[in-house]
Amino acid sequence: MNIVEARSLGLAALISAIFLIGYDYTAFSVALPAIQKEFGVDITTTMWLVNAYALAFGVSVISCGRLADMLGRRRTFFIGASLFSLFSLLGGFSSTIWMLMGCRVLLSIGGAMMWPSVIGMTYHLLENRHAGVAGGLLMLGCGAANALGPIIGGILTDTLGWRWILFLNLPVTMVAMLVCWRLVRSDRPTTAGEHVDIAGLFFLSLSLLALLIGLDLAIDKGFGSYQVLLLFLGFAFSLLVFIWLDYHTSREALIPKDVVKNKRFLAEGVATLLVSVAFIGALMFVPQFLNKVWDFSALQSGFALLPMMLFFGVISFVSGYLYERLGAKLLACMGALCMWAGMLVLSKLTVQLQPVIFIPGLVLMGVGMGLFYPTITTAAILILRYDRASLAAATIYMFQIIGGAIGLGLNTTIVALAPDLATGIGRAFLMNAHLALLGMVVSAFFINGKKRN
Repeated sequence: MNIVEARSLGLAALISAIFLIGYDYTAFSVALPAIQKEFGVDITTTMWLVNAYALAFGVSVISCGRLADMLGRRRTFFIGASLFSLFSLLGGFSSTIWMLMGCRVLLSIGGAMMWPSVIGMTYHLLENRHAGVAGGLLMLGCGAANALGPIIGGILTDTLGWRWILFLNLPVTMVAMLVCWRLVRSDRPTTAGEHVDIAGLFFLSLSLLALLIGLDLAIDKGFGSYQVLLLFLGFAFSLLVFIWLDYHTSREALIPKDVVKNKRFLAEGVATLLVSVAFIGALMFVPQFLNKVWDFSALQSGFALLPMMLFFGVISFVSGYLYERLGAKLLACMGALCMWAGMLVLSKLTVQLQPVIFIPGLVLMGVGMGLFYPTITTAAILILRYDRASLAAATIYMFQIIGGAIGLGLNTTIVALAPDLATGIGRAFLMNAHLALLGMVVSAFFINGKKRN
């Protein structure tokens, strides 16, 4: 096997691993109504299956990025894939909603170890002048997972049951591990002697957990209750402690000072957080609307998301080439603007609206995500030095996941407090549109607009 063939097969294995992580996240979106029914829980509880996954992934992915740079990306990938497989199996046999939630948290940590390792290995396999193409290929894997995840999840939920969404993780993970073991070379650690900031990780996790529980509790208690106010104060206090620890820790900071002081990199993270609220809102609440208002089945809901996911995948691949010509600023702004327009269209969902009317909103969302996410990932990796590649990818994805988790909490709160589901989703999507527009403003003012040489 020549070098080109080995490199191509290695990339295929890495992209299949990215597909697996994306699939597990999106396939559950159409299964939530069935899980609600089986365990006899309400919408706010089942949304924690997504939020718990996102929270654990988001707060651990930075540390896992550091681990990938410290231990070697190939080794970290194998550890993460093993955890992912084990807790997918256990989660499939869950007897309670809490056991399922725990398994989702632990398998998400395995996914958090896989994600930055895969991205680091992918950019390493390709030459630096093809970095835009690498970003496009990675997002193509994500787009394919996003497109097929709801459909596969719908088929499995309507036929074998939602548990098979988790069981399917096992064979895909094993194949990806086997191909990577055979074709991807072992890499040496690039940042020997560093450690992970456990204290910083703890306070960051605590702050986000307090925020999400506060939003959830506000549905029943109201925002003026002392429990909710205490949780919000706990969020603010823990976040300040995390910032203080990270600023006063040099060698073991969760986010190193050279990353924190890079204003363009932080702006890319903030823009990612803002637009991710719109992405998670569409992904989670469009199936809820279709299932409970228009009486769609899980499979029909999965196919209904296909326009958004299909355009996400196709445009992601194209944007890798557009990056070389147009640069990060223009593509990121165009992406955020399309997501703003898509959310505005979807905010008009009503009981009487014909199903075909909301397709333009989903298409706009897919185009926007396809332009924005690969662009922001590539720009983030190129703006930092090489030995921060996995950390850069992990940090940007942390902003995406945490933005989605916070957005899901806000969306769920707005929907639950509304007089009916359709009204609540319309209000939530209108808020999402404004946040996506704010993400476009951040991109326009702070992201580097120069094309890469």
